[in-house]
Amino acid sequence: MRITKVTTKTGDTGQTSLGSGKRVKKNHPRINLLGELDHFNSVIGWTMTSFSDNNIIKELKNIQQDIFNISGDVSIPDGDSGLLKEERLIYIESQIESITSQLPPLREFILPGGSESASRLHITRTVCRKVERALVATYENDEFNDMHSKYINRLSDYLFLLARLAKHNEGLNEEHWDLNK
Repeated sequence: MRITKVTTKTGDTGQTSLGSGKRVKKNHPRINLLGELDHFNSVIGWTMTSFSDNNIIKELKNIQQDIFNISGDVSIPDGDSGLLKEERLIYIESQIESITSQLPPLREFILPGGSESASRLHITRTVCRKVERALVATYENDEFNDMHSKYINRLSDYLFLLARLAKHNEGLNEEHWDLNK
């Protein structure tokens, strides 16, 4: 789907079109999920601005492309364009293994934060989890795309580890949850 015109006035009555052309209310579960994906993509863009490391920026831009691919699939009911490739899931899983090997093992929950970049990655991770909940709710009574679910689930793990790595690379210690406080 290509955008040719921003203001169409076709949504003035509370309806919008899916990628298939089908008109639905703006509170339709697919429209809600598309909104959550759009929000997530914007938060990723905001998170990128806290990094100067071009490798991390490139990683986050690739994730933005993946989110657009998922959005493309979601916008077309009863059809899966297959825009999100399994190779991206495999890549994210390999990155999870790589980052995990660079960090000390987790022994307790950690407090999110500690630096600008780590904090933004933790916020991005929580928005990713919100997308996951919207995805499950959307597919509850609809055809389920397990590639979307797997990818988003792994992606939140990846973002958590990336936040830990950012803090680690800045020479900052993680603060653990203190059960006694």
